[in-house]
Amino acid sequence: MKKTRLKFNAPAVLIFSLLCLAGYALNFVTSGWANRTLLSVYRGSLLNPLTYIRCVTHVLGHSSFAHLTGNLMYILILGPILEEKYGTENIAFVMVVTALVTGIINIVFFPFTRLLGASSIVFAFILLASITDVGERAIPVTFLLVAVLYFGRELYEAFFVADNISHVAHLAGGITGSVLGFVMNRNKMGRFAR
Repeated sequence: MKKTRLKFNAPAVLIFSLLCLAGYALNFVTSGWANRTLLSVYRGSLLNPLTYIRCVTHVLGHSSFAHLTGNLMYILILGPILEEKYGTENIAFVMVVTALVTGIINIVFFPFTRLLGASSIVFAFILLASITDVGERAIPVTFLLVAVLYFGRELYEAFFVADNISHVAHLAGGITGSVLGFVMNRNKMGRFAR
C-alpha cells in the first residue's frame, strides 16, 4: 500500500501565499508599522531605498484578515493551474511584474494614497486563466468575455461607487496579466514544449 504524502505543487504560489501570511502577522505584531513602512506603496523620496522596495512588497500587505483571505483564495485556486501551465519561473515573473506595474502607477498617479494587497495579482491571474491555448493571431472568446465583465465592473465601480478599493490597481493587474499571457502563449513559454 502506497503512503499518501503532501505535494508542494505550486512553489511560486505557495511561497507567495506564505509571504502574505507572514506580512499580515508582522503587521499585526507591529501594530501597523509593517504596512505603513514596508508593505504599502506611496510616493516617497527617490533617495530612500524603501521607495523602490515598496513598489514590489505592497502586494504582501493586507488591511484585514478578510482582505488577505479574499485575495489568497483566488490566488490559491487559479495559481496552481497557471503554474502548471506556464511554469514556476514564469508565474513568479508575472507576480513581480504585476506588483511593479501597479506600484509605479500608484506612485505616479496617486501619490498620496497608500496601496496594499494582492488584488492586482488576482486580476492578472483571472485574465491569464481565461487565455487558454491561443493559436496564431487568435483571441479566445472566453478572454473577451472575462475582460468585458471584469473591466466593465471595475470601470463602473471606479466612477460610480465610493469605496476604499483601488480599481486602477485591478485594471492594471488585469492588463498586465493579459499582455504577459499573450506574450507567453505566442512564445510557447509553458512548462511543457508544445
